Amino acid sequence: MKSVTAYMIGAAALVFPASALAQAPKPALAAAEKPKPEKPEEVVPQVVRTLHSGTFGGQRMRYSATIGETIVKNKDGVAEVAVVTTAYVKEPRDPSRPITFLFNGGPGSGSVWLQMGAFGPKRVAIPSDARDDGAPPYPIVDNPDALLDVSDLVFIDPPGTGFSRLLGKADPKEYYGITQDAKLIAEVIRRWIGDNGRWNSPKYLGGESYGTTRSAAVANQLMNVTFNDVALNGIILISTILDFAAGADTPGNELTYITTLPSMAVTALYHGKASAPSVAAFADEARAWAIGPYAAFLLKGQKASAEERAVIRRQLARFTGLSEAYLESADLRVTAARFYKQLLRDRGLTVGRLDGRYTGKDFDNAGENVDNDPSFYGIDAGYTAAVNAWSRGPLGFKTDREYQSIGRILGEWDWRIGGRDDNAYLNVTPYLGQALRENSGLKILVTQGYYDFATPFFAAEYALTRTGIPQDRITYTYYDSGHMMYVRDQDRGKLSADVRAFIRAR
Repeated sequence: MKSVTAYMIGAAALVFPASALAQAPKPALAAAEKPKPEKPEEVVPQVVRTLHSGTFGGQRMRYSATIGETIVKNKDGVAEVAVVTTAYVKEPRDPSRPITFLFNGGPGSGSVWLQMGAFGPKRVAIPSDARDDGAPPYPIVDNPDALLDVSDLVFIDPPGTGFSRLLGKADPKEYYGITQDAKLIAEVIRRWIGDNGRWNSPKYLGGESYGTTRSAAVANQLMNVTFNDVALNGIILISTILDFAAGADTPGNELTYITTLPSMAVTALYHGKASAPSVAAFADEARAWAIGPYAAFLLKGQKASAEERAVIRRQLARFTGLSEAYLESADLRVTAARFYKQLLRDRGLTVGRLDGRYTGKDFDNAGENVDNDPSFYGIDAGYTAAVNAWSRGPLGFKTDREYQSIGRILGEWDWRIGGRDDNAYLNVTPYLGQALRENSGLKILVTQGYYDFATPFFAAEYALTRTGIPQDRITYTYYDSGHMMYVRDQDRGKLSADVRAFIRAR
């Protein structure tokens, strides 16, 4: 277990730059004296604390913002990682208040999305109606939907994301992986609550996308694999991915077609390729058909009769908005990647992966796959500009490093969580099942956008309804947007209200 040294400060706007480190002079050695091994060079973290005020959830308050590095050392005392956290704490401080630790996903994504889009005291204002965010300047505005009225907040950027980084000769294999990452983040959380006197505060984890995977793995490290238990009150899963095997687009895996079908249905409805009285009603109908007749047909494989095939083809066309001829050529199994390109091919448009409401235009209309994801390039520039302007400006963080909104560490990620059989079916949901069974006070909130193909809502439901997972303490909420539901103004307010209610309900 590696140790973490965190340096917290109590005055506003104090900075401790690394250049402030002075090396002590070395004493002269006696002739017969053998040189002693030099101590590892200390890395002095930069930590800045500033004071602010704002109105959140209708409540006017003062709060501190502390952005700084937590230095992680190996067993030999050598600094290997600088993890940057941004903490927003109501002033004067109250240790009885809840504290929520938040991170994004990727792996390789910085916490910019949740911080500057959903829950932080400032947010970037980009179009709410699935249009491109265009060019700067992007308005950075007060965020009344921030959660500071109900919880203090700590946004965590794992190494390779945000401003966080590996130091010196640190081996990426020690930190880039499901379990390695979870151990590191759990240790950072332990140190933060220790350094800030928050051991008895109600505690929540919140993650988006792979951040939900991280939430399960970190909860496992905090509660399941240690005798020094850090019990959690709640886990907030935003755009959930837990069961990677079920959604794998690999030949022979029929579950992926079942779990993505409802997302295809509501996206077809949004773009006028299907008809139904409401999104929720069509989603319910698609769920029932996908897990019922469609699943039965897929599992029969080539033993399905021609009559069954004709019925399924007709119904699948109704749900997906695709022609029966196209579905037949795809063997009644349409991958999400093909759907993005095919749904609006007759209009010369593609639909987004992160958010199917977004449309894009490719170089030409003949290909099988899209050139890019319009629901990502439609928002990324605004968020990157906002987090740099806020962190380097009012928060006072000084660095020549580039903020990694989406870091390039995915190719180095270690996806192993156990032996051969564990990784034949990569699924971290059992971590949450154990945590729920062994902590009667733990609850889980699952928030899903209807138009999300990166982490489909039905896939989240499938994962969390397997055996061994108590169902009475899991709540689901849904939004008329996609993976980052908070980009839509109405859904940002709803998400904030849902999370507030979840925290208050303890």
